[in-house]
Amino acid sequence: MIGALMLDIAGTTLNSEDIQLLQHPQVGGVILFGRNIQSPAQVRALTDHMRQIRADILIAVDQEGGRVQRLRQGFTLLPAMGRFGELYQTEPERALSLCEECGWLMATEVLAVGIDFSFAPVLDINDISDVIGDRGFAKNPQDIIALARAFLTGMQRAGMASTGKHFPGHGSVKADSHVAAAIDLRSLAEIEAHDMQTFVQLKDQLDALMPAHVIYPQVDPNPAGFSEFWLQRILREQLKFDGVLFSDDLSMQAACVAGGADARILAALKAGCDIGLVCNDRAAQLLALAAIQDLPLPNQARLEGMRGQIPQLEIGNELDLGETWREVRDRINAFKAAQ
Repeated sequence: MIGALMLDIAGTTLNSEDIQLLQHPQVGGVILFGRNIQSPAQVRALTDHMRQIRADILIAVDQEGGRVQRLRQGFTLLPAMGRFGELYQTEPERALSLCEECGWLMATEVLAVGIDFSFAPVLDINDISDVIGDRGFAKNPQDIIALARAFLTGMQRAGMASTGKHFPGHGSVKADSHVAAAIDLRSLAEIEAHDMQTFVQLKDQLDALMPAHVIYPQVDPNPAGFSEFWLQRILREQLKFDGVLFSDDLSMQAACVAGGADARILAALKAGCDIGLVCNDRAAQLLALAAIQDLPLPNQARLEGMRGQIPQLEIGNELDLGETWREVRDRINAFKAAQ
């Protein structure tokens, strides 16, 4: 059974407290960060150990490409998604082909080391945001939809579930919600007509969504991840989205409006999230876990859809995943080098 908290660990191996926490019924997942990564072999040993402790744990990572990729040592360094958007302006067919290959390459490498999924792709517009920028594919929704659809096709071909983020759009807000309150003053009609279109048009290809820690005060006083209006009325009822809803990291500054970690995770789950993420703060994780320990477990069938098709492989310190992988890696590396 999969619980409602996703947490992280401090090191490259599990310590005794980690092992104890992984056995708590309300722990549903672990997200890995750069500090947890030494080599492909070490990551696979770590994820295998996690599953020995808790066979049904979901293991995730942020492996978007560009400046947000936690798996670096021994892995392919992927270009930022914005590079595909630039190529799309002059060579759209080549951009779509490379984008699909990049989705496949990312997913293949992540799955090979025992990680179920990367929180990808970013569907935000590359506009004024301090935190999104070239993490987004392009500056307009139609280009993003075409490129993200290709990237998603590659991920799915490799056997990985997808997570679109950050609903209903973080790209038109300047503030970085990791460190500041992020507020978008536009009306619902403006957001629906622009930023939200990427999520609306790709929803049938997405297995999960992550809402933004952004407040849209003309729509609802709460950040989207704590908002029943956004998650229930818009996503579940209006858009009929039945995938997983992951909160963004509840330790982020923009989540502080909901109170302590206990109040934040309860608010996120009450609003409609299936799993709450609490990262980089073990005391906060323990507080969150205590707050939800008596709640019913989240929708198991929905969460099972996030489980990756993880191959049974012996992994060394450098990845070698076969001839197709080498060819695709070389094409992506050549594209990145030419930028």
